Amino acid sequence: MQLAIDKARACGMASVAVRNSTHYGIAGYYPLMAVRSGMIGLTCTNARPSVAPTFSIHPMLGTNPLAFGAPTDEENRPFLFDAATSIVQRGKYEVLEREGKLGLAGWMIDRSGNDVKDPGAVLEGLEAGLMALLPLGGAGESHGGHKGYGLAAMVEILSSALQGGAFLYGLIGFDEKGNRRPYCVGHFFMAIDIEHFTPLEEFKKTAGAIMRQLRSAPKVPGHGRIFVAGEKEAESEKLVRERGVPVNSALQKDLKFMQAELGLTRPQLPF
Repeated sequence: MQLAIDKARACGMASVAVRNSTHYGIAGYYPLMAVRSGMIGLTCTNARPSVAPTFSIHPMLGTNPLAFGAPTDEENRPFLFDAATSIVQRGKYEVLEREGKLGLAGWMIDRSGNDVKDPGAVLEGLEAGLMALLPLGGAGESHGGHKGYGLAAMVEILSSALQGGAFLYGLIGFDEKGNRRPYCVGHFFMAIDIEHFTPLEEFKKTAGAIMRQLRSAPKVPGHGRIFVAGEKEAESEKLVRERGVPVNSALQKDLKFMQAELGLTRPQLPF
């Protein structure tokens, strides 16, 4: 992303493709780099197969997140959209398992197309390739599942075809003989220098006005607030910085186990 930012200063817009990566990190981190430079940032990545194409039961696409960030005139409140192109991702089930909760119908299917809610079964099924997450919109086309599928495929193309990298089942981490190999994940980054299009302050004013008008829309009875992308995360970050990161008992147990296994004595875990 930094390379894209540097190129965009000279050219107005710039894109960079990455091959042979193993982990992407937090998608929203990268657009914020562009935002801090007075630019729009866009990024996406492919991932190991876990999502079924529309009308399939077989995991072929990754959760393939897409993130977009833009500066606004609101202090510490950029517009930041960061989301997988699946309804949920594997990490959601890891959290549910720790909390002893079930997933929802319409998130995950087995080889017969049936819903699976138990997070333990889901995590095992994903590892074995026997279950698949559903794309945004869910199964079929009636609620727009084909749109989530299309977005995931778009991310796959941007993240692999531009750099001649691995894609779809080439990202399972095994070769044809079953031997482990690097995942070879691909990423795509784009930066747009706003000053090449319009004065930055004008852009920020317009972007901020869009956010404020969205928040002021008439509300569903019983709901007192409308959020824009990135707002909940910004408020959560503020709270965590004040109070610390919440850690449930199951995660505490895992951390204590790793602390003992690795012989980590300092700093002591505070629980």
